[in-house]
Amino acid sequence: MASEPENQGTPSLRLEKVTAVYPQPGSTQEHPLREASLSLFPGDLLAILGPNGAGKSTLLRVLSGVLAPRSGRAEIFGTSIDARDRREVARAIAVVTQVSEVSSGFTVREVVQMGRSPFQDGWLRPSAEDEQLVNDVIRRTSLETLSDRSVDTLSGGEQKRVAIARALAQSPKILLLDEPGAFLDVHHQTALYELLAEEVARSKLACAVVMHDLNCAALYATRVALMSKGSIVAEGSVDQVMTYARLKETYGVDLYCGVNDLDGARFFLPMRQR
Repeated sequence: MASEPENQGTPSLRLEKVTAVYPQPGSTQEHPLREASLSLFPGDLLAILGPNGAGKSTLLRVLSGVLAPRSGRAEIFGTSIDARDRREVARAIAVVTQVSEVSSGFTVREVVQMGRSPFQDGWLRPSAEDEQLVNDVIRRTSLETLSDRSVDTLSGGEQKRVAIARALAQSPKILLLDEPGAFLDVHHQTALYELLAEEVARSKLACAVVMHDLNCAALYATRVALMSKGSIVAEGSVDQVMTYARLKETYGVDLYCGVNDLDGARFFLPMRQR
């Protein structure tokens, strides 16, 4: 079970009463965010939970600086994101989107090296430092045996690991992920979140992850933000936020909330509707 980070000093990211709207491509549907306030600190692994359409991905876009607030304030390291140089923001924040972004036709090593592009010149020439860092990331993400393979030949779980390795190669201070465990089996999902938890602890990353799996959130998150209808309805520790009453109100279903005798982690099982 994840331990609580020491939330001291200036947050890496901070939202204060942010309202934003993200239009759904190809439709008139919009995903609003309403007066969201949130802080993300080094050592945080923040799980962003909520039903479909709750505004989770919109929140992540605001945190990444891709989507500007209509009102409110979004800060990175105590300064408005809008006031920061875009290249500086790109170096500080790494994003892994919902759809795995590994580039077809490239080897694993080449894809991981792409994470260094914000630090390279127009010719994207890797330095000796870049090469050393990429080698280190490949080792930490257990991709050594796959480094010369084409990403097209990898399984879904392996491709997700490559996408995360590319983000880590950027040496970010902030890591944002949108449903990285989607469509993965239990083995690959567990391996992925173990990797994330290790990297957050190792590098003191400020990490926010949009998730649907309540059990993974309870097992790995240091904090939880629960969303509904575009608003953050609760934020805090797993024990504070993931209660029976709050989850039922948010998701509209009965969930059995238990505690694992082996490690003390909370777990959740849907109950049949009678």
